[in-house]
Amino acid sequence: MQQMDGRKARGDESRRTVLARAIDIASVDGLEGLTIGRLASDVSASKSGVAALFGSKEQLQLATIEAASAVFAEAVIEPARAYPRGLRRVCALVRLWLGYSADRVFEGGCFFLAASVECDSKPGPVRDGLIRALATWDGYLGVSIGYAMEQGELPELTDAEQLAFEINALFNESNTRSLLHGSRVPYEQARTAIAARLLSLGARPAILAEAGLG
Repeated sequence: MQQMDGRKARGDESRRTVLARAIDIASVDGLEGLTIGRLASDVSASKSGVAALFGSKEQLQLATIEAASAVFAEAVIEPARAYPRGLRRVCALVRLWLGYSADRVFEGGCFFLAASVECDSKPGPVRDGLIRALATWDGYLGVSIGYAMEQGELPELTDAEQLAFEINALFNESNTRSLLHGSRVPYEQARTAIAARLLSLGARPAILAEAGLG
């Protein structure tokens, strides 16, 4: 029994190591850039050993999306939960997302924006997995905005999903322009634009300033 537990522990560790590298490769070269051979070479493992961990390229891609989702949650969603529901948490999500992209938590910027461009016109299990991952984030941001509405912190807002869409669009643009120009300026521009939008919806300037968006 102890021998089996040891094998499982080693297998789990190998899987984590491979997936960590797979995430970085996919964030730069896309999910199609993932190959068993390249991963084996990068982590100094055998091709047969890496293949045994996932079974197929498609399963590797799906596992990479799940692993990237866990990293994203740890970098953005979990820290935001330290803030009270409402506008303060919305501001925390904005600040944390911009920091996650600017600090290159994933080597190629936002993993999910890169994967979306690659997979948006390719139906199948991989695109479905990506849609589920993005829906989790979209839902969390929308619900967080909804709490701010319920608490009267955005009195001019009538549609939480619309605001979530606008914020995500600014995230997308800041990530793309930063990668293209090698500059952090787009993140500051996105922060300024989001703060202005929140102010136009009746957000209190003091809360934005407190949350680092003012």
